[in-house]
Amino acid sequence: MEKVIVHSLFTDFDIGLFKSGKHFRLHQKMGSHICEVDGVAGTYFAVWAPSAAQVSVIGDFNGWDAKTHLLNVRWDASGIWEGFIPKVQHGDTYKYHITSNHQQIVTEKADPFARRAEHPPKTASVVYQTNYKWQDATWLKKRKKHNSLDAPYSVYEVHLGSWKRKTEEDNRSLSYSELAVELVSYVKKMKFTHVEFMPVMEYPYDPSWGYQVTGYFAPTSRFGYPEEFMTLVDALHANDIGVILDWVPSHFPEDAHGLGNFDGTACYEHPDRRKGYHPDWKSLIFNYERNEVRSFLISNALYWLEHYHIDGLRVDAVASMLYLDYSREEGEWEPNDQGGRENLAVISFLKELNQEVYASYPDVQTIAEESTSFPMVSKPVFAGGLGFGMKWMMGWMHDTLAYFKRDTVYRNYHHNEISFSMTYGFTENFMLPLSHDEVVYGKQSILGRMPGDEWQRFANLRLLYTYMYTHPGAKLLFMGSEFGQGTEWNFKSQLDWYVLQYDIHASMQQAFIAINELYTTTPSLYQKQFDPEGFEWIAHDDATNAVLSYLRKGDDANTVVVCVFNMTPTPKVAYRIGVPFQGSLREIFNSDASAFAGTGDYHNKQMTVVAEPWNGKTHSAEIKIPPLAGVVFELKASASQSKKLSK
Repeated sequence: MEKVIVHSLFTDFDIGLFKSGKHFRLHQKMGSHICEVDGVAGTYFAVWAPSAAQVSVIGDFNGWDAKTHLLNVRWDASGIWEGFIPKVQHGDTYKYHITSNHQQIVTEKADPFARRAEHPPKTASVVYQTNYKWQDATWLKKRKKHNSLDAPYSVYEVHLGSWKRKTEEDNRSLSYSELAVELVSYVKKMKFTHVEFMPVMEYPYDPSWGYQVTGYFAPTSRFGYPEEFMTLVDALHANDIGVILDWVPSHFPEDAHGLGNFDGTACYEHPDRRKGYHPDWKSLIFNYERNEVRSFLISNALYWLEHYHIDGLRVDAVASMLYLDYSREEGEWEPNDQGGRENLAVISFLKELNQEVYASYPDVQTIAEESTSFPMVSKPVFAGGLGFGMKWMMGWMHDTLAYFKRDTVYRNYHHNEISFSMTYGFTENFMLPLSHDEVVYGKQSILGRMPGDEWQRFANLRLLYTYMYTHPGAKLLFMGSEFGQGTEWNFKSQLDWYVLQYDIHASMQQAFIAINELYTTTPSLYQKQFDPEGFEWIAHDDATNAVLSYLRKGDDANTVVVCVFNMTPTPKVAYRIGVPFQGSLREIFNSDASAFAGTGDYHNKQMTVVAEPWNGKTHSAEIKIPPLAGVVFELKASASQSKKLSK
């Protein structure tokens, strides 16, 4: 085997950008790159190890001998070690053998920029060059329309390893290629607009669900090759379904082959454990104060958007990043330079991240999982915000699930729980999440939270989803919840697909398809979902009847959607609601329909809008509201009223 040849992909400009934290395409330079030097085929390697005394590449091509292929350290104090090794080719496995200046610590590390990793529990990196021809040019041309804030955004959250399994084949998970057929077909059938994959970046520990990442640039090899993951993304795009990835820039595990103590020192993590260690997850926290780490993370975000055509990033655990005292007791954290609890380096990092993402890909979305009242998370950076496109509405989730869990006889005493969300509903661009976190660790499934007998539990579930999908904001639902899975999610097994043999679950699935279709085909429900002009209360204070009602409005002033919810099992057969103008009122959805296993007895066939003021509105109509049901109406202005509205 030939020795390492001095070679570099870096220019002085690259190094300047890297050291200043402004190089956002590091994946084009760092890691392993198959190439030719002076007509000789091989692979160029580059790794950042600023405290190393010596770095070599070990792999199956040199018998894992640390003395064979020693990399060269750059002269410019960048901390980058590099070199070209002839004959190393696609598919070869390798690691970096690093001897530290610090007490001569020796580590063997996977490549932080590897495009592929070995299948766990193996931990080596793989020299890899993808060869894939994308077929999604049509999708990319129209993605801006599908991904915009005034378009329907209904997200199916999926854990790839447990959505469906081959039980007859040792209970194995589906491959990316199999998912490209089965999952895509199902998501299209269910009428979701997007999928969100829990982390697909390589991770060593299955019970982490992917949130403890060791290979930030490698789709996990559990389900196949990178090209197969591309096939899955391509298939979703071919069916007009956007792809969001969970992205974890908040922490990483201490596994020996990972980023922790990379060169014998705190290289990627903050050296102060008060900033560099997460007590909840027993993991390390990135050093956002270090320019090279910022370049690494922002490059990684852009890599998935560029290389895998991803349509959005859901950024995990933003709250844990923003606050120095997050999950820490007094004395376990140190205030910032201004005496506050905010992590100022994180704030600047997130702003820069979002600026770079939207500058490069203005037709994608970044979505923050942020659970506090930190201001302006989804407002533009130029306006003083963090720059995310959306933020998870955790307050809505907690209040709504608490309300629906209550026995219906007590709901009128807690009416404010179900109406409170609109007091702050437009302070951010909110996404309403019923995610994986809500169906584990003894919380029960979403169906399991619903009170009453079997009929009432499913009626409550249909009511909840009707309320959720007519409430302002984008939507996210975790897999299995759409057909009323009764058990908690277990990452070791597939969803309880067998329950669909029972009519009550099959009917629930049909109801959800109808609810999703209602949302995605009714402009009044999405065109102004982040605009206060798109919402108006009819009655938020009818606690006596435990009835909630509101209007949803889009761009067409002549059409509004009327949403009414009966939170009790007592039907309301002559319930008067106020409406804003004269027109024709038509029922367009009823969660109590017999096709959904409802009673089917309270369908509103004929209603008359009269000039009788009610609920502060100029007109009103008398309707029937089924038990534990949501009913949605379309009100179209009469010809004379239309002329008034157009003025």
